[in-house]
Amino acid sequence: MPIQSTIDSQELLRRYLAGERDFNHVNLIGAHLCQVNLVGANLTGASLARADLTRAILHEVNLTNAFLYGSNLSFVKLGRGQLKNADLTKANLEGAFLVKSEMSGVKLSGAILRGVNLRAANLSGVNLCGANLVGVNLRGANLSQANLNWANLTRARLTGAIFKDTQMTGINLSYSHLLELNLQGLDLSGVNFTQALMTRTNLQDCDLTAANLSQTQLKQADLSRAKLQDANLVEANLISSNLTNAMLIRADLSGAILTHAALMETNLNLAILKKADLRGANLRNAYLWKADLSGANLAGANLYGASLRGANLEGVDLTNVNLTGATLSDGTVNPG
Repeated sequence: MPIQSTIDSQELLRRYLAGERDFNHVNLIGAHLCQVNLVGANLTGASLARADLTRAILHEVNLTNAFLYGSNLSFVKLGRGQLKNADLTKANLEGAFLVKSEMSGVKLSGAILRGVNLRAANLSGVNLCGANLVGVNLRGANLSQANLNWANLTRARLTGAIFKDTQMTGINLSYSHLLELNLQGLDLSGVNFTQALMTRTNLQDCDLTAANLSQTQLKQADLSRAKLQDANLVEANLISSNLTNAMLIRADLSGAILTHAALMETNLNLAILKKADLRGANLRNAYLWKADLSGANLAGANLYGASLRGANLEGVDLTNVNLTGATLSDGTVNPG
């Protein structure tokens, strides 16, 4: 391990202003560096525990393997920074600007991350289990193999983020922006998607193919045109959600709550809807070829023009269900 040299903040700034940039493995524990400008400095392996770097300008600074335990980096400007394997345990990063920074392997346990801007940052393999990431900007960030289990990402911006092999069980994504995402095959059981924005006109739709969404909270979520074929939505809460034109071929919606959900022209061919609650749901022109609706509650549902050819309707009460123009399970068309 390289020997560290101890200097104070005044000497650091004097040497920086004289043109020096290499301060690797320097000891600056507890240093007062509030609002300093150290753009492009090399602080690889530096000890900056409990240092005050509030509002410092640190663009393109190399902090690889740096020790920043308990440091104050609130509102720091650290675009394109190198923070690989840095220790930011219990650091304050509130409002920090970390756009396009390299942060793979960084330690963030107990760190304050409110309002941090991590757009296009590399956070692959980072442990953010249980982290408070409310309002965080993670657009285009790389979260491959990261641990986000039980993290709070309410109102987070995640458009275009990369989630390959990411752990996401039980996280809170309510009111978040989840556009242009590929979430196929991920375990999303217990995730809260309440009122999350997941699709937008003319953009790639959210891909949730074969994802595990059992017991998730998707109340009022916008999933129009979403790719959900082969997804596990057992006992998911989809009250008043928008699934218009969504792809739900072979999806398992057993016991799901779909009251007042919008399912217009949704493809539910071969889907399992056993004991699903579809009261007041709008299934106008939906595709339900060979869908299993046994024991489902369709009271007040709108199935105008829907295709039910080969569907299993065992135990289903179709009283008060609008079946005008629908193709019934035996292939006949209900004239209404």
